[in-house]
Amino acid sequence: MAGYHSGESAVQRQAGLLRQAAFSLGGIHDSIPDVAAAFLAEQPMIVLGGADARDRMWATQLVGQPGFLGVPDPRTLVIEALPETDDPLHELLTDTGPGGLPARVGMIAIEPATRRRMRINGRVVRERRQLRVAVDQVIANCPKYIQKRERVVPEDRPKGSGPRVVTEDTELNPDQQRAIGAADTFFIATASGDGDADASHRGGNPGFVRVLSPTLLRWPDYTGNAMFLTLGNLVQNPAAGILVPDWDTGTALHLTGTARTVWDTDETAQVPGAQRLVEFTVAAVREITAACDLRWSGPAFSRFNPPVG
Repeated sequence: MAGYHSGESAVQRQAGLLRQAAFSLGGIHDSIPDVAAAFLAEQPMIVLGGADARDRMWATQLVGQPGFLGVPDPRTLVIEALPETDDPLHELLTDTGPGGLPARVGMIAIEPATRRRMRINGRVVRERRQLRVAVDQVIANCPKYIQKRERVVPEDRPKGSGPRVVTEDTELNPDQQRAIGAADTFFIATASGDGDADASHRGGNPGFVRVLSPTLLRWPDYTGNAMFLTLGNLVQNPAAGILVPDWDTGTALHLTGTARTVWDTDETAQVPGAQRLVEFTVAAVREITAACDLRWSGPAFSRFNPPVG
């Protein structure tokens, strides 16, 4: 890692956290250490972010039995799964291959039961029924704002399972608005001005994401590691994608649009724990029921979550 790009440095400077950001740079590496490879081998899911053919950012989730994420060498991640044809990143992740240009993706693996997570950014190509990622960045993150959940293996048919149904729109319907307003976790995908993708986690108590209208969301940016990889990307490229998982039913709510950071101190002061605010304008919605067969217990909320006003 040579350092942060100009968008990340600009946000660090405006936040007054250049010294902390310089320290945090030591947490960004260009290869996967053995302990991280062991962590990945235990995971049943990974979230990926990238841009579609129209340069819209999306975030999605791939799942499999533990072991479906492999590290044959420290600079390579192999994912033994491909997205379904109705997944918003299907074309990005399946139209690449040997001899073609690799797609740039950001990824985050998260283990709710232990509140552990790690991010990997790189370039992916498809090889038969697997994805092969050449690693550019490996980022260790702290467990703040992750809600603890245990994986549930139901004896009978999983709650909410049924036919896979896809609905699309340009705004959020009332049920989707309620789901987002009750969410304690979502994932956000962004990219730099050069197209390097990143995927990150956001968490808080239910209600931390406010639905201001069918096309406008707002959430607080809490104290973190001062890298500002997401907000820094938004300085250079406002495109963003959001995945809101339903931990009970496996439904995936995908949003794409644009995002911006709100630095207004008066507005920020009205939101407990907020250092800044982020507003997301919805351009397209894709909801997929029965998108994931994983099921999880109810959350034990992170002790770091600020109260919701």
